[in-house]
Amino acid sequence: MTEPHPWRRYVALGDSFTEGIGDPEPASQGGNRGWADRVAEVLSTQADDDFSYANLAIRGRLIRQILDEQVEPALALRPDLITISAGGNDIIRPGTDPDVIAGQLDAGIAALTQSGATIVVFTGTDVGFSPVFRGIRGKVAIYNENIRAIAAKYDLVVADQWGRSAIQNARMWAPDRLHLNAFGHHEVARLVLDALNVPNDLQPNSPEPLPARPWRAARTEDLVWAREYFVPWVLRRVRHRSSGDGRAPKRPAAGPVLARTPD
Repeated sequence: MTEPHPWRRYVALGDSFTEGIGDPEPASQGGNRGWADRVAEVLSTQADDDFSYANLAIRGRLIRQILDEQVEPALALRPDLITISAGGNDIIRPGTDPDVIAGQLDAGIAALTQSGATIVVFTGTDVGFSPVFRGIRGKVAIYNENIRAIAAKYDLVVADQWGRSAIQNARMWAPDRLHLNAFGHHEVARLVLDALNVPNDLQPNSPEPLPARPWRAARTEDLVWAREYFVPWVLRRVRHRSSGDGRAPKRPAAGPVLARTPD
């Protein structure tokens, strides 16, 4: 018989990665499921009826916005498990310093430790496989080393995306090439549960792998991607706007997790 895990109130902080963008599902709050929902679903099946989950993440948020807007509400929910992924939107911006970003994260983690909760942080994905983001691979690696140092300082759990080769594959990513798709979010959920040492029955590559794409179809998708995702992203940067402007968290209050059927 599986030993029950110790957590009863899980709060997720972050940006689009934690909100679940790229994994649309109308039945989920906010219209996206994502890895955090998937983790909460597993945890809820192994806990008493009082298990609850809140997701404060909002797409497009920079690290300073995440800390300013989400840390205090998270602490008010009195969690015993926290996940925080922050800094990704800062890292991909030209001219940003991964050491400065890490310093901001350190201050936010210091505040979150007041809760006494188990805290999970994430290294960034090894983007060497991506033609779009390969140029910032070194920057991501520097930020990751800072994250590992912060984790050691505060005794945090590290979900190591950099070492998860399964997500270093274009088939794990949504058409915008910036967010994980259902396959990728499922794999990150497995990663987080592994990091927490929580037994689960989530299987690799489930849902089933996507069909192979011929070269011509892939090149056509490059043009579609540039028109539908890359150009709008550049325009938002120029106009100092964010995809999350005016949005609220998808699960601002901690509540029970609905039981789900297997994927």
